[in-house]
Amino acid sequence: MFNSVRMIDLNNVLADMKDSLILSCLPKTWIFDLDGTIVKHNGHLMEGQDTLLEGAKEFLCGLPSDDIIIIVTSRSSKYEECTKKFLFEMGIRYNHLIFGAPKGERILINDSKPSGLNMAYAVNTIRDVFSDINIVCDPNL
Repeated sequence: MFNSVRMIDLNNVLADMKDSLILSCLPKTWIFDLDGTIVKHNGHLMEGQDTLLEGAKEFLCGLPSDDIIIIVTSRSSKYEECTKKFLFEMGIRYNHLIFGAPKGERILINDSKPSGLNMAYAVNTIRDVFSDINIVCDPNL
């Protein structure tokens, strides 16, 4: 049986971990929606320009260089030049930028490794608030 001090410590650890995603240390593929996830939703239409969400640049620039970044958007390809220019000017690295995606759900399907390592995760965020999820690399995975 845990004493009260130990229970408090355990609760603090669990509280700290609730917004964490425990991942392997392997190189990753990150798939991000653009509007409402990285930049203000429809800001390029309503305000005439995009605005990065607070924390987006720091997170994206903190990803390891051997990770792949894919950005998906429902924007039509007529916005491709100005979107690429904005991302370049903001210093946002990406490997692929996909325009014209349907406005419905985005579904990721992947297999698990024989070791049991899950190879797919999905994180839903509040529109126009960049996710403050904490990424933890576990070398044991």
